[in-house]
Amino acid sequence: MSQQQPNNPLHGLKLEQILVRLQEHYGWKGLDAEIKVNCFYNNPSVKSSLKFLRRTPWARAKVEALYMQTFCQ
Repeated sequence: MSQQQPNNPLHGLKLEQILVRLQEHYGWKGLDAEIKVNCFYNNPSVKSSLKFLRRTPWARAKVEALYMQTFCQ
């Protein structure tokens, strides 16, 4: 069952899409400056960052908040 979520700006976006768009906007150094997590500092890649963010809810929440702050206002 598909429910509409008109007030959720992240509805329909995958974590990979969010991460790629943030990385294109900020770069890895900029992401590390905004969100201090090792996956953005130590040998960063989309694949390794996704693996970490999927296992770490607090880090994922920070990435989603940065996305909304950057692109949804």
